[in-house]
Amino acid sequence: MLELKDINVSYGAIHAIHDVSLTVNDGEIVSLIGANGAGKTTILHTITGLKKPSSGIISYDGKDLIKTEASKIITLGMAHVPEGRHIFPSMTVFENLEMGAYIRNNREEISESINEVFERFPRLKERKKQLAGTLSGGEQQMLAVGRALMSKPKIILMDEPSMGLSPLLVKEIFAIIREVHRQEITVLLVEQNAKMALSIADRAYVLETGHISMSGDAKELLNNEKVKKAYLGL
Repeated sequence: MLELKDINVSYGAIHAIHDVSLTVNDGEIVSLIGANGAGKTTILHTITGLKKPSSGIISYDGKDLIKTEASKIITLGMAHVPEGRHIFPSMTVFENLEMGAYIRNNREEISESINEVFERFPRLKERKKQLAGTLSGGEQQMLAVGRALMSKPKIILMDEPSMGLSPLLVKEIFAIIREVHRQEITVLLVEQNAKMALSIADRAYVLETGHISMSGDAKELLNNEKVKKAYLGL
């Protein structure tokens, strides 16, 4: 479904991403783990066209994403839940969800999708007229995921969805990711919480200072001694 081959990304003289290659197959949850500053967010920004690579290939369902305008990528069935959520704080919950469906035209289907989001996230339904900026961190993350679902994506890229949340809310967010996946949506998950990310993923990649240092079955990486020591605090 999604393939990166020998991607290099620079910020001026800083070579941030070095020959990164990874694949995400249809129906998978693939995790990209690594320390803060390793380049995980840069990779997602490069996939979604927010940052152009200096070299390499990015293909999605056979389409060249590097040659595709960032504003057009969402129309291909790809949604991005960014780090820090980036909901529209001065708009209501309902209006945020409507914004997630801006590429769609059928009002009846959009209304059905909003009801589906409210069924999945009852707290959002309770707060549908509330300004999004007044929601708690966990509720804002639910809204960010719900907004992404409104575009009817085939794949969702999630960037640090558990950041800044309490342990109880972290468990809830990961349960939401599992539920999204059960809806036949492929997931590329960027996370610093390596234990949680590896526990729900099919496969995973470990990113260290812009390089892929390890990759393979997520459960095997969860039991890898190097991963345990570097990322699981064991």
